This record gives sequence, C-alpha cells and structure tokens, in this order.
Amino acid sequence: MKKTILTTVAALSMLCTFAQWKPVGDKIKTPWAEKVDPANVLPEYPRPQMVRSQWVNLNGLWDYAIKPVGAMEPKTMDGKILVPFAVESSLSGVQKGLTEKDELWYRRTFSVPAAWKGSNVLLNFGAVDWKADVFVNDILAGSHTGGFTPFSLDITPYLKAKGGQKLVVRVFDGTDKGYQPRGKQVLNPNGIWYTPVSGIWQTVWIEPVAKSHISGIKAIPNLDQKNIAVTVAAENCTTGDLVEVKILDKGKLVASATGLPGNPLRLGIAEPKLWSPDSPFLYDMEVSLRQGGKTVDKVDSYTAMRKIGTKRDKGGILRMTLNDKPLFHFGPLDQGWWPDGLFTAPTDEALLFDILKTKELGYNMIRKHVKVEPARWYYHCDREGILVWQDMPSGDMGNKWEMYTYNGGTDKNRTQKSKDNFSKEWKEIMDFCMSSPSVVAWVPFNEAWGQFDTERIVNWTMEYDPSRLVNPASGGNHRPCGHMLDLHNYPGPAMKLFDPQRVNVLGEYGGIGLPMEGHLWWNKRNWGYVQFKTPEEVTAEYEKYAKSLIKYVRLGFSGAVYTQTTDVEGEVNGLFTYDRKVMKVLPERFKAANKAVIESMPLDME
Repeated sequence: MKKTILTTVAALSMLCTFAQWKPVGDKIKTPWAEKVDPANVLPEYPRPQMVRSQWVNLNGLWDYAIKPVGAMEPKTMDGKILVPFAVESSLSGVQKGLTEKDELWYRRTFSVPAAWKGSNVLLNFGAVDWKADVFVNDILAGSHTGGFTPFSLDITPYLKAKGGQKLVVRVFDGTDKGYQPRGKQVLNPNGIWYTPVSGIWQTVWIEPVAKSHISGIKAIPNLDQKNIAVTVAAENCTTGDLVEVKILDKGKLVASATGLPGNPLRLGIAEPKLWSPDSPFLYDMEVSLRQGGKTVDKVDSYTAMRKIGTKRDKGGILRMTLNDKPLFHFGPLDQGWWPDGLFTAPTDEALLFDILKTKELGYNMIRKHVKVEPARWYYHCDREGILVWQDMPSGDMGNKWEMYTYNGGTDKNRTQKSKDNFSKEWKEIMDFCMSSPSVVAWVPFNEAWGQFDTERIVNWTMEYDPSRLVNPASGGNHRPCGHMLDLHNYPGPAMKLFDPQRVNVLGEYGGIGLPMEGHLWWNKRNWGYVQFKTPEEVTAEYEKYAKSLIKYVRLGFSGAVYTQTTDVEGEVNGLFTYDRKVMKVLPERFKAANKAVIESMPLDME
C-alpha cells in the first residue's frame, strides 16, 4: 500500500510538472507542435550512424535561468524550459532572448540505471549554441564551443555512487555580437535575417560504455577500387585492441575486416550496389571493439557505395557526375527553420517532411543553407535518396561583395582567434557529415559573408576530403580554387560568368514570393524578390524560369538551387508556408518542370 501511494504521488507530481509547459507566443505553428509531448520529446535514437542498444534520453523539462555573464550558479531558477528547444523558441515554453551580456543556465537531476553498474557513462549533446560549460555534481566535466556539432563527455569520475545526479549547463551565445558561425541569426531580426537560437537545441542523452569504447566512425567509399575505407576511432585503448567491421546486405555478410583503431580498414565489395537518388541503397554496418578476444563495445551503423566527380561532355564543358554518369543537381535552398522550434523540428516526422516533399516535387538535391542539421536529418537524406550541398554557417561578416567579377570584393579582416575558430568548427562539421553518402559537396563560404583566406580554406577542404566536390564561395567572392564557379541571380536564371576549368552552377535563383494570410510570421513587410497572388501565378513564373534554365544548362550549368523550400519568418518565397500547412505551388506542373530541367543535361561524355 505504501509503495502504491508513493507511486501515485510521484505520478501526480510529474503531471503537475508537465502541466507547467505549453508553447508560448501567438505566432504561427506547424501541425506537429500539438504532437510534442513534454514527457517524450524527440524519442528517436539521435545518432543513426553509431547506434548503441542502451541509452537514456534526457530531453524534457529542465530548470533554467538567464543571468549576467560571470554570475554564480543561480540558487533560484526562473522557471522550466523544454529541452531541446532553444530558449527563444515557442516550444521551449520560454521564448526569451539572450544578449552578449547574458548567460543561460540549465539544471536538472537524472539517475543512472542500476544495470549500468561497472560501465562508464557518456553524456552526449547533439548541439548547443554556442559555448557550453557542463557541470556534473558541481564539478566542471567539460566545455565545448560550436553551435552546430555534437560532443560527448565521459562523466564517470563525477558520478555519485547512488541517488540523483545533478547536471548543470551554462551557455554563452553572443549571436551577431561575436565572431562565431551563426548562419542567419541576428539579435534584431529583419528581412532575410532571423530570430536568434541559443542554448541546447538537439537531443541530450546518456549511454553506458566500457572504459575502452568506440568514439567515431568514418566510412569513405571508393567505387574505382570497389571498396569502402572505414576508420574507427576508440578511446582508452590498450596494446592489442582490435576493431572489427562487418558490412551486410539485408543480414548477409558482404565484407569484413579487422585492424587497429585509428587505421583505415579497406573492405572490398566485388559487386557493389550503388547509392543514388533513384536507388538509395544502404548497407548495414556492424562495428566492434575487441580486447583480449572479447567484444567490449559494439555499435550499429550503415554506409553506401557512390562516387561524386566531374567529367567533360563532348562539347568540352565540365559536368558533375554521380557514379561516373552525368547528373544535373537540382534542388531548393533549404534553411531548416521552424516557426515553433526555430532550429529544431518539433518531431522526427516534421524533420522528414521537408525532405519527402522536396523529392515529391521532382528535385534530387538540397542545398543546406548556412546551417547544420541533427544527425537524423542526414540519415533521412541518406535513406530517401537526395543529394546534399552542405554549407558552412556564416559569421563575422562585413566584406565587400562582388557577384559577377573574378577576384572581386574583399576579404573580411578577421582576428586570428576568429580564423582559428572558423577552421575548428568547419573541421568538426565536416567530420560530423563525413560518412553520410547524401553529402556530396562542401560550401565553405556564401556570398562573401565573412569570407577570408579562400584559397587556403578551400585547398585544405579538398585535401581533408578528396572524395567530394568543393564549392568555394556560393555567389562570390569568386576565387580561382575549388571545383565550382557558383553564381547567384534573382529572380530568373542568368549566366554572367563562365569558367572553362571548373563546374559552373547557379547556386541561387528564384525567390518567387506568395504571402498567404493566416500563415505569415509577422505583419511587417514580407520579403520576396517578386510577388504573386496565387499558386497558379507562382507556378507559371517558375515554369518560365525552368525554360530559361534549360537553355543555360545546355550552355554550361551543371546544377541549380531554387530559393526556397519554405517561407522563413519575413521571407515569403517558399514552396510551402512557414508553418508547412499550405503548398504554394501546383505540384504536378512543378514536378514536370523539374524533370525537364534535370533531363536537359547532356549525357554524352568525352
């Protein structure tokens, strides 16, 4: 009886806690906002390329407080925040902003399952924007800078033998008052610049591991040699430890190899099944760490065989190829913002929605614009079959931009600290996306936003990952390096420069606006390069641009990016409204126009 009473009291207490949360603000929301359960937020395992069977999701209601920079940990918190939604978002239940004079504090307790006794415990963060200090039981367990990449801490030394464990996270995020990569966040949102995102914005979780454990996997396919090079990183290894990698096709072993952690293992596949947008085949992969003949850690992963490259057509124009066949890359500029969650999709179903609709409209590519998504987004792209151009989030801006001249514009005069941070975060982003077959191009700079040392950054990127293409500066400033010359032109397609030595692409065009009452973010002026009144008018204008684009494809464009997937805040030039409730185009006509553009690429190669 006593146990029953205590259980009932605990359940009522938990219900009261969850009752404290609700989305705040009166702005538009997606259909998935109503599906957010504070007791079960984003329950899917967050890291599909390195899956462990045991884990505990720490998403949910945490205590939070906003205090001046340098203040001690607050004794009294301001209220509850729903992790992992940014403090500025509606779904956080807070919707308050930070300035460069503030720090955001999080606090909660958690328990380590008794079954994990004897294991080390890793605390994992999908992403925290921007600087995070993590305290476990009042001891600093570690820090991380970089708002777009995951990090893990072994918190075993800081755990108490039993009972609740105290977890505190302190966050600083100066947004556009600092040099850090931030994408389109500004403290004063307007026009094409959006609401800031601060703090935890991806899943937080713990998992048990052996002291010696796998910490990373890099899988790079080589179609010419019919193998996949798999490098397994591991922590706390001892002499004689080995890693074993198995590649499977629906449970059937295709290839296996054993070797030392940190060394590439080349797994040959004699008759590889190729990955492409039309046939996105994924192999399963099992990775084990063995110590003294015993498996001490094992994770599930996946990989694919595909090759991204370039060849000249019979007219001598350099074209992009996939698996040695010419393929026109065509897709939308995808900002990845949500009216209710900002950087964070309300549910995994919502995260998948934009990708599925992009494919349904006949596109084969997405340019992920100055943002990095959670790991599950790339998993969905890998599984559904869509090419991804991955931008580096911009920051530390202030250059002169020249769109249509070679070697025009100016570099941003960054401090050495700013330059070093850019390089650190760019490497982390590349490492994060490296094993995703859908990611086929790196874009270090966009429209001179903070652009600096272009040749050095681009050459390093090419050397660090020779398996992909590098688009050095989408829209300029143009420098003689990398694999592409990328032009921007609004609203219609145009080719105002041509580079015979590189692939030529139209990195942005379009921006056809259609404001839809009842689905607008604000009542101020809404942004669109051109604006129309009906989906029929938008579609007709798009078809006109498509016919023009086909002409330029034949003249030399090998890829194009249409602006954009959805409306975002004050921008109304999306294929969908910002709340994803209305498609603003006629889908069948759109799909036909896109098919005609993709098929206009010359197929005869030298």
